[in-house]
Amino acid sequence: MAENIESLIEKRKAIVGKFKEELIRRLNLPYEPQDLHEDVSLLGAGLGLDSLDALEIVLCIENCFGIKVPDQNTSILRSINTIVDFVLQEQGKKAD
Repeated sequence: MAENIESLIEKRKAIVGKFKEELIRRLNLPYEPQDLHEDVSLLGAGLGLDSLDALEIVLCIENCFGIKVPDQNTSILRSINTIVDFVLQEQGKKAD
């Protein structure tokens, strides 16, 4: 059981790291991955990203993780954590 939890934690960390690096690269953000807190709001007051950036984030998720983001599911774009939760959930569906 502990091994399974450790495996999930490592998987989550890997997804967070990959997503942060891609987000910074694709949007040319002036940050290092360790500077981006997982709970910061991506759109609006947090990082100040706009709707065009949101489109790029969706493309990033789809290209990096091979997951289709439904048009109506914009709530996942709130933060890095909500995106990672979505990716893990969708990867879990594929594994079943």
